[in-house]
Amino acid sequence: MAAADSDSAISTSTCPHCLHEIPSSNIALHSAHCARNLQKCEHCGDMVPRKLMDEHYDENHAPMNCSLCKHKVERELWDLHTGIQCPQRMLACQYCQFELPAVDLFEHQDVCGNRTEYCQSCRKYIRLREWIGHELQFHTILNAASELSSDRTPAAAAEQPVPKPARPATGSLHKQLLLAVAITGVAVLIGSILYQSKGK
Repeated sequence: MAAADSDSAISTSTCPHCLHEIPSSNIALHSAHCARNLQKCEHCGDMVPRKLMDEHYDENHAPMNCSLCKHKVERELWDLHTGIQCPQRMLACQYCQFELPAVDLFEHQDVCGNRTEYCQSCRKYIRLREWIGHELQFHTILNAASELSSDRTPAAAAEQPVPKPARPATGSLHKQLLLAVAITGVAVLIGSILYQSKGK
């Protein structure tokens, strides 16, 4: 029992190089070994064998070359760059789903959104950029009213069916919702990366 008490009471010291707790009886030998063989990485603070420091840097901290925009990007910011910063990353137009570089997307969508599709219910042409608002403003109430009238008088509803607006094949509400969710996810990712980098 006395031996167990003496084991639990072994004093330790902190190595000034690796900051690990080392038994005090071994601290001199351990410190000499650390100083001779290990080096603290200035980027992440890890203790790395001196002979492997270049390899550690190349694998964990060296800037990466973006094959799309040809810029060098810090490894910690790589996901952010490829996700939302690279001007040459491919994005799909919300109106025609054609993929093109992000730098050209705004100009393309400005033109593409001005194209028109024929609304069967209104019997007029609507710009693609205004289609969702048009459908919500004019046809959701119309569709709800037609469902109510069909519940009350089925014969009358059969005589005067209210046609649903034909959505253009290229600008569906579902795709825009997915785009909004994706943008929100990327914003959360950016926030977490920036928060982590400020913490270091």
